Amino acid sequence: QVQLVESGGGLVQPGGSLRLSCAASERTKSCYAMGWFRQAPGKERALVARTTWSAGSTYYADSVKGRFTISRENAKNTVYLQMNSLKPEDTAVYYCAAYCTLVEVTSASPGYWGQGTQVTVSS
Repeated sequence: QVQLVESGGGLVQPGGSLRLSCAASERTKSCYAMGWFRQAPGKERALVARTTWSAGSTYYADSVKGRFTISRENAKNTVYLQMNSLKPEDTAVYYCAAYCTLVEVTSASPGYWGQGTQVTVSS
């Protein structure tokens, strides 16, 4: 089965950096793509970045473009989100997600989610 576990969240000062990791089960590598989402208090869950397992094609939300980098290490079944130049508005629970079927890809609706990891950007 598909299983996703996030780690790496924590407290960081504005302008600082943090790297999130998503450890995925072997089954997850048969999925089309992986994404990082975030949800701030009182806000809707929003897509931050996305990458495909095969080609490594990437997508970034405008709010994080140039600051965040999504990558994957296929041999370790792991997806990363490197976050630089962090701002207080980046504070949120960050979730790893997997798009495992064509329907999930075309509808932009991941079918599997991790438990989330808290990122707090504050001085």
